[in-house]
Amino acid sequence: MKRKDFIDHITKKGCIFVREGGSHTVYKNPAKNKKTTIPRHNEIDDLLCKKICKQLEIPSI
Repeated sequence: MKRKDFIDHITKKGCIFVREGGSHTVYKNPAKNKKTTIPRHNEIDDLLCKKICKQLEIPSI
């Protein structure tokens, strides 16, 4: 999945940008108080997308 599409999905579900790291971006779900990192690659594996959604406690794509 394209990183831009995935970022659009999680922001529509209420997640917010926290900070940029060296090779990752940190996003937070303020409703559930959950944080996770998203790699800064053009493509993100679908299984990783599902895992990130699970960590943020939002529905996966």
